[in-house]
Amino acid sequence: MTKCALIPNFFKFYNILWNAALPFLKRHPRLASTFERRINPVHLQPADIWIQAASAGEAYLAVSIIKILNPDRPVTILLTTTTDQGMEILTQALSSKKFSPRISLFVDIFPFDSPKAMNKAVQQVNPTVMVLLETELWPAHLYALKRNHTTVLLINGRLSQKSSRNYRLTKALWRSLAPERILAISAGDAKRFSQVFSHTRVDTMDNIKFDRIKVQNTTGESSALAAIVPRELPLSIFASFRRQEEKQIIDMIKVLKKEVPNQIIALFPRHMHRIAPFLKKLNKNGLKVYKGSQISSILTGSAIILWDKFGDLHQAYSHADVVFVGGSLAPLGGQNFMEPAGLGIPTIIGPHWQNFAWVGEEIFNTGAVTRCKNRQHAVKTMCTHLVKSGGRKTRIDAMNHYILQKQGGAQTAADAIWASWVANHD
Repeated sequence: MTKCALIPNFFKFYNILWNAALPFLKRHPRLASTFERRINPVHLQPADIWIQAASAGEAYLAVSIIKILNPDRPVTILLTTTTDQGMEILTQALSSKKFSPRISLFVDIFPFDSPKAMNKAVQQVNPTVMVLLETELWPAHLYALKRNHTTVLLINGRLSQKSSRNYRLTKALWRSLAPERILAISAGDAKRFSQVFSHTRVDTMDNIKFDRIKVQNTTGESSALAAIVPRELPLSIFASFRRQEEKQIIDMIKVLKKEVPNQIIALFPRHMHRIAPFLKKLNKNGLKVYKGSQISSILTGSAIILWDKFGDLHQAYSHADVVFVGGSLAPLGGQNFMEPAGLGIPTIIGPHWQNFAWVGEEIFNTGAVTRCKNRQHAVKTMCTHLVKSGGRKTRIDAMNHYILQKQGGAQTAADAIWASWVANHD
């Protein structure tokens, strides 16, 4: 670890901030049940490899890596996450046992990055290799790992221009806490990481998210949504939209109902805690809406469904006739539009998709994804696909070709992780 006079003073100040914040965090409703475990992580399992997956997206990446990792000797791996959604995904992976029998796998909550909690966590786990996914950089965590002589890898790394500017302002600090290796998902991300971590080995890799995209699926999967949607009615899905987009989504729903009245519209907000507030907004706008949990039999006609159960979106996609993916109408960076597109479903997004620039502009040449300039353009395109349905096989073939060229990231990550572990033991 590079010596830096900034480090002691920084952590004194950082510790003061955490001590001030903890009483407020303790009262946070989404943290209350795990608060004690986050500040006193004595429950963490000692492990050879520790993989931190911040939330749902990173948890899926971790699962992809674990499934393909094939160690030649027994190894203990700890998977941690920061959110309830991440915990659910990782716990399901643990229960599925779809990983090498040489792997002993444990799942737990990631501690707060207060210096006291993180020092205890790293001492407890004592990992040989620490794997961070995407941009999971916490100073106390990295400092404790450095003092523990743990090899730190940043896998599937991405760093926006805005974040890069912020990190460069404190470059001296981050240089002292730098990972040993970074695998970035694009040349642009790699360049930005190199500007912050000038002495770190930075390479590029294919995004692991490509490995999770289905490349062949011509029949619908069974799903809770399919069980209540009449097959004769078209299905429009609004997926992963955020609070800042809710007003525009409501306007789009009104237009969609007017232009194509005989259809099912299914709404999947990005965050589950927005279900109740969004339902109130819908009702205030005169829209009759059913919550998915309230429907116990197949619908008899057109309807708007607000889906209030986590984890059903991917299965629902395969039944859709058109999908709008949110996070893209407002400048929020976009959400994952590749899942429905990979199933050959006409997929519509707004103008903001910078979080998915790794996909490449060429995706719009497949015909599976349409980038629209505003909500009016987006809903018009949705109506066009509902009226002129078809062409799914052509879209699937185009997406298959595109995706297959991009896959292999999980194997690259698994190889890098295992090589780091072996290098510390042979």
